[in-house]
Amino acid sequence: MVDHPPNAIAAPLLRWYDENARVLPWRVSPAARAAGDRPDPYKVWLSEIMLQQTTVAAVAPRYAAFLERWPTVEALAAAPLDDVLGEWAGLGYYARARNLHACAVEIAERHGGAFPNTEDALRALPGIGAYTAGAIAAIAFDRPASAPDGNVERVTARLHAVEEPLPGAKPRLHALAAAAAPKKRPGDYAQALMDLGATVCTPKSPSCLLCPLTEFCKARARGIAADLPRKEKKKPKPERRGVAFVLIRPDGAALVERRPAKIMLGGLLGFPGTPWWDRAGWEAALAAPQRYAPAAAGWEEAGTVSHVFTHFRLELDVRRARGEAAGEWLDPSRTDELPTLMRKALERAAA
Repeated sequence: MVDHPPNAIAAPLLRWYDENARVLPWRVSPAARAAGDRPDPYKVWLSEIMLQQTTVAAVAPRYAAFLERWPTVEALAAAPLDDVLGEWAGLGYYARARNLHACAVEIAERHGGAFPNTEDALRALPGIGAYTAGAIAAIAFDRPASAPDGNVERVTARLHAVEEPLPGAKPRLHALAAAAAPKKRPGDYAQALMDLGATVCTPKSPSCLLCPLTEFCKARARGIAADLPRKEKKKPKPERRGVAFVLIRPDGAALVERRPAKIMLGGLLGFPGTPWWDRAGWEAALAAPQRYAPAAAGWEEAGTVSHVFTHFRLELDVRRARGEAAGEWLDPSRTDELPTLMRKALERAAA
């Protein structure tokens, strides 16, 4: 098979994108872009942060709600962090929301409300890593930058028949993707690669007959496109366990507390409870969990809820009681302010 120059795929890919670009609420279409419409860096940044480890379908309505509530980076910077965390509920990975707010504050206070336009300057901001910096630089500022998300890694692995498994192959895939980024229309090119991976070069059963890059694809030539990228076998997630104490008043309100900033679900509302111990420590620790409970009588077991985080699986025993205590009470109409795990615990307690 003939080796092509790294940027040879740009022209056919951009022709395909001009006809097949997805319509997304944060995107400037290729036609509008050609007519002079420029993407708003704030909207590009907001969408890229929200899309980290979250699907387009889940993000689209939440993006619209965020933008309606905080239409500019200055408005987001001026918002209380609690409001931002509450709006983020259900999107997971709450560190992203805290970094989102911190980044908005830094841009508003130190950059005069204007986003930096280079990858290096963008990476210096809270919550912006290599991928997000590349995406913003390319899409918002037409910099010839690479934005190697999962879709781009998959397309690149197949184009070059990279058989080294992920995550070890990431540096090579990122270097190959960066070498292919063109100087002409780099923003459209970055989005074209994302769209190709999302709609044609899919994880299973790629539609190679519809792909504009078939002649360049070494994996296709070798008959291994559907097998790439290879992935190392995942290790079982470690398990942790804890107890949550849900105290409910006669009017249905539940006693809550603000979780410390530097733990899982930090800064969010939750129920008083124990630390989340690993298997080695929980049997002894759970022998006397009552010392972590609010002062109330009649605690009873309400069952267990499970929740999977990025690095571990949690089994949370729920204890419930009726009564009064000093502290913050969450009205039943405000349960959407709780993260998913805590909503599960409340539902278990109320069942």
